[in-house]
Amino acid sequence: MHELSLCQSAVEVIQQQAAQHNAARVTGVWLEIGALSCVEENAVRFSFDSVCRGTVAQGCELHIAIKPAQAWCWDCSQPVEVASQDARCPVCQGTRLRIGNGEMLVVKSIEVE
Repeated sequence: MHELSLCQSAVEVIQQQAAQHNAARVTGVWLEIGALSCVEENAVRFSFDSVCRGTVAQGCELHIAIKPAQAWCWDCSQPVEVASQDARCPVCQGTRLRIGNGEMLVVKSIEVE
């Protein structure tokens, strides 16, 4: 379950930012998960709660946004968004796509007290 290690890394970042800004408590965290990351949202929620125990982020509200991957369609020469590796171009239905991103998990922002 790689979600656990991803959450551990995210909480390290959150703790560093909280310490840097002299925050006593983190009340909210916003994560972005790439549509092609092979990360299960429910597993992230479970792992995040576990990893936050005993930290400044314990009990914080977790917000997750799934972000589509960015791709370039070689058939119609358009930048497009896709939700899977085997997606077709939403503009021309072409299959020659170069996927640019979509495999990330990013701490987008945190709310602190």
